[in-house]
Amino acid sequence: RFGPAPVQERLSCMARNNSIYVVANMGDKKPCASSDPSCPGDGRYQFNTDVVFDAHGKLVARYHKYNLFEGEGQFNYPKEPEAVTFETPFGKFGIFTCFDILFYEPAVVLVSKMQVDTVLFPTAWMNVLPFLTAVQFHSAWAMGMRVNVLAANTHNTSMAMTGSGIYAPAGARKYSYNMETEDGHLLIAELDAHPRLSPAAPPAVSWSSYALSVGRFSQNDHEFTGIIFEDPFTFTVLTKPGGNLTVCQKNLCCHLTYNMAEKRDDEVYVLGAFDGLHVIEGQYYLQICSLLKCPSTNLSTCGQPVETAQTKFEMFSLSGTFGTSYVFPEVLYSGVQLAPGEFQVLSDGRLISQNATSKPVLSVTLFGRWYEKD
Repeated sequence: RFGPAPVQERLSCMARNNSIYVVANMGDKKPCASSDPSCPGDGRYQFNTDVVFDAHGKLVARYHKYNLFEGEGQFNYPKEPEAVTFETPFGKFGIFTCFDILFYEPAVVLVSKMQVDTVLFPTAWMNVLPFLTAVQFHSAWAMGMRVNVLAANTHNTSMAMTGSGIYAPAGARKYSYNMETEDGHLLIAELDAHPRLSPAAPPAVSWSSYALSVGRFSQNDHEFTGIIFEDPFTFTVLTKPGGNLTVCQKNLCCHLTYNMAEKRDDEVYVLGAFDGLHVIEGQYYLQICSLLKCPSTNLSTCGQPVETAQTKFEMFSLSGTFGTSYVFPEVLYSGVQLAPGEFQVLSDGRLISQNATSKPVLSVTLFGRWYEKD
């Protein structure tokens, strides 16, 4: 039906011969007529494409990436966003690629309107601390959207591309982050086929409920501005081993209650808030509350990437007065490691630790994303 296609033939046989579904990212070229004003000069569109073969080797889904990242000049934009789903004996699946995850179409549409159970997510993701490493944000998206996410990242340490995982709404089931070698890693885990119906499903969250119910914890005399990924955050320093702090920017107030296991003189942590339009590598409106470790005791470094820490916390509770219902909870430990099972989100919007942290903390973040559809 589709003519000779050696790559697809090999993928099809791989699926059929092993009785498995196979998902792969590849290029796809489509001829176009000269009467089409958008048709490239060589008479064909080229798309960044995902294909899905079922256990019989049949092509059951094809998706053309809609949100192209900078540097993808070899690909064309499809004329319309595609919300691609397919049914399996183990739930309804949706698929999109890499940069798509930061936008309403198709990512949010697949979950909120198409009601998929699991998202398949091929990616070439460059890690950007403190909020956008692959394992950190992809696991947070699964929690925030209350779906399973299977994220397969390419592994290229020279481009800071590493971090794949199998993520459930309650946290990561299995993940890999390796910047030391070029070795790949096979991840295997069990997931609930219909996570919304599972007894383990976390409660629905009203993200601003708690934060709006409490007054400002503190009047800070030592707030300062720091830059994260070119966004100006308002910061305040955690000067004591424990306590309550509030920091606000525009309509967002972030509340933190915490106790450090030990207050170290050689490490500084801040509570930060950002409420505004992010304009680097795409434009989108963000509201972010974050407890962050600074790279040094020099406050001018706060917000810059840091991968290691020494301070553990006995407890933390973070909340914010978010105006969006799309909030993604992140907890990142020293060494860029996740903390599955060590934190939870309460129905009133608080991101809390279950017990004392097992490792030193890099960041605790509520990453809120506004969409034009809100």
